Amino acid sequence: MIQFSPRMALAVVLAAFATSSAWAQDEDPGDRKVIYKTKTEIDFEGLDVNGELVKPSSALVLDRKKAQFNPLIKLRADFNAEMEQSVDEVK
Repeated sequence: MIQFSPRMALAVVLAAFATSSAWAQDEDPGDRKVIYKTKTEIDFEGLDVNGELVKPSSALVLDRKKAQFNPLIKLRADFNAEMEQSVDEVK
């Protein structure tokens, strides 16, 4: 004859509850239908809003100088040499 201790009985009961969720069936998502209202109205007529404007007592504005860097790329003013070469290649 097998004797069940209270711990073993508790373990069996917990195992039964843990595995019972495996038998549950979810609803088919295609069966659910969500219906939204076509128009939502919010009425603010009966609403009174009271308050104070809070702003700083003073403002400090500092103008920073724009950083100047040595140019790493030299911009060319003209491409005359390349233009003359391209004309020579077309001839």
